[in-house]
Amino acid sequence: MGDYNKEEIFSKRVRAGKRTYFFDVKETRSSDYYITITESTKKSEDGMYVKHKLFLYKEDFNKFSDAFNETMNYVKEELLPEYDFDEYSRDSDTETTLPAEG
Repeated sequence: MGDYNKEEIFSKRVRAGKRTYFFDVKETRSSDYYITITESTKKSEDGMYVKHKLFLYKEDFNKFSDAFNETMNYVKEELLPEYDFDEYSRDSDTETTLPAEG
């Protein structure tokens, strides 16, 4: 799948302490879609950002979603049932952007 023009269709930014996560939907030249998940952290020494990126293709969406949800539920229900996961939830930490209609 080397035929990306990286046209961004949708973007969701989640600020999470010292990290920011970006969930982006992009379009290939052949009008196909894929998701990139990027973790960005700022290194305090030099102020540069370190990014880690994961590409998720449509044929893997359901498998990825199922495994992700099962893993999170396991941690929430089995390992940390008393933990208040909503303690750090703030709507101001997420932002959705869509490209302007042209």
